[in-house]
Amino acid sequence: MWKEFRDFIKRGNVIDLAVAVIIGAAFGKIVTALVDGVIMPPIGLVLGKVDFSELFIDLSGKGYPTLAAAKAVGAPVITYGAFLNTVINFVIVAFVIFLIIKAVNRSKAKPDVALTKKDCPLCFSSIPIKAIKCPQCTSELPA
Repeated sequence: MWKEFRDFIKRGNVIDLAVAVIIGAAFGKIVTALVDGVIMPPIGLVLGKVDFSELFIDLSGKGYPTLAAAKAVGAPVITYGAFLNTVINFVIVAFVIFLIIKAVNRSKAKPDVALTKKDCPLCFSSIPIKAIKCPQCTSELPA
């Protein structure tokens, strides 16, 4: 059992995944700082000096002036401002991941079709280069 576990850990995929999780966590913190400290303040200023992290709905109906005051007394609140920040974080992370995957897919070498296919001299259909008989017209192919 230990040998199987050791072999599992030694596989490159597990190590790659661990590195990706660590980098992803660090990237998430960077994006959170970007959203909270750079993106949301100008948006809040344009919308009338609103701090999105302080937006909440007081379910108790007592009308607390700040989120901190409501949380201090344990009042039930819906913190929709924090939810908006989290949604913006998600959109940014998803967009960056999309760009990375798009770049990786673009950089992958595409197989050269000319090296794997040839044209049948009689019916001109595309067939595997090693074929000795055309599957479309069933003609014998020259070597």
